[in-house]
Amino acid sequence: MAPAAAHRTASVDGAVPEADTAVYEAVFNAAVAADERIEPRDWMPDAYRSTLVRQIAQHAHSEIIGMQPEANWISRAPSLRRKAILMAKVQDEAGHGLYLYSAVETLGVSREELLDKLHTGRQKYSSIFNYPTLTWADVGAIGWLVDGAAITNQVPLCRCSYGPYARAMVRVCKEESFHQRQGYELLLALSQGTPEQHAMAQDAVDRWWWPSLMMFGPPDDESAHSAQSMAWKIKRHSNDELRQRFIDICVPQAKSLNLTLPDPDLRWNEERGHYDFGPIDWAEFREVIKGNGPCNEQRISQRRKAHDEGAWVREAAAAYAAKHNGATGAAVEPSADTADMNGKA
Repeated sequence: MAPAAAHRTASVDGAVPEADTAVYEAVFNAAVAADERIEPRDWMPDAYRSTLVRQIAQHAHSEIIGMQPEANWISRAPSLRRKAILMAKVQDEAGHGLYLYSAVETLGVSREELLDKLHTGRQKYSSIFNYPTLTWADVGAIGWLVDGAAITNQVPLCRCSYGPYARAMVRVCKEESFHQRQGYELLLALSQGTPEQHAMAQDAVDRWWWPSLMMFGPPDDESAHSAQSMAWKIKRHSNDELRQRFIDICVPQAKSLNLTLPDPDLRWNEERGHYDFGPIDWAEFREVIKGNGPCNEQRISQRRKAHDEGAWVREAAAAYAAKHNGATGAAVEPSADTADMNGKA
């Protein structure tokens, strides 16, 4: 066995002899540099593992919290077709959360621990989901802008250095592309409707544009994790690069929608080959992150309530598993938490 291969896979608990740590780290760095995938049983630095846990957990939390703003409109969608589309989308988001929680579990952290940290405020979710959905047009704006920003951010994650995360993102991104098209089509229908419908679509875009730009995180010079995550190839592009890419995509789409983006400084810069844009209110972003957004308290309280009301289903699933595995003597303690993934609207 080659020296590199001999020091690629660690013991089950990730421990290695202290004398070999430098060798393992060199092999890890070489694998990342060569664009090889790091798998759960491979040795990895503690900081790499903790960075993955933080990022993937935040992503998973965002998927299940993000079900709430749109689920609130399922019963009020204007047609059976719109109800079916929105129900499918909310169901997809629950599935994304499950894929991602499963990916975090491969790093040795239980789903129960992650949900407890979410419910107690020790882990975060995307700030975008702390804004209210005031009208039906907000469903379209979320699909076009929020899911469009998610795609811009997440497609590069399909090449993430950590295998389980990268593989989960392939399916997530395929489904998010459907969500983005759904939102665009909804806004297009409103924009081409009555003057009142067009005004409602414009109002939704006005309210969701700036929070969507904040989804990419703070500017690169203020981001505590971005540089190291890029060095480890967890991320492939910086926050500012992804934000610029998203803006460049949205400007021509807004013109096709006959809607205006709420930024008087938005204009094409021939020299840069990109659109210039106005300043982002990072003070607002920090306030929402600290828990002072319009819907922070509502989102978490509804999440806790859904979790508590799903306890009986989790208990029944555990009892069923124990009964059917009793014959083999296998101890089963399911960590799945699917009972409350459909959080109340």
